Amino acid sequence: QVQLVESGGGLVQAGGSLRLSCAASGLTFNGYYMVWFRQAPGKEREFVAAIGRSVGRTYYADSVKGRFTISRDSAKNTMYLQMNSLKPDDAAVYYCAARTYYSDNPRDYHYWGQGTQVTVSS
Repeated sequence: QVQLVESGGGLVQAGGSLRLSCAASGLTFNGYYMVWFRQAPGKEREFVAAIGRSVGRTYYADSVKGRFTISRDSAKNTMYLQMNSLKPDDAAVYYCAARTYYSDNPRDYHYWGQGTQVTVSS
């Protein structure tokens, strides 16, 4: 049974940093693209970042490029999102998801975590 568990969210001031984690179990970790989405109140769920299943190619939304870094650790079956220079617009529930090949459309994903809240104060 596939399980994805996010952690690391919290309250941070604008300009600060957080590192989110997504621990995966029940799947062949290296066989999946791992992706972060986020959803703020009243907004659609949006793509944030993704990392490839084999060579670790990364993809970023324009809104976070240069500030966020996605990575994965196959030994721990965990992916990470290092978030720097956080802005109030980054506040959202952040979700991890997994798929055997890349997509930036949340409708294409079957496996989701329950989310971790990121709050950015101004």
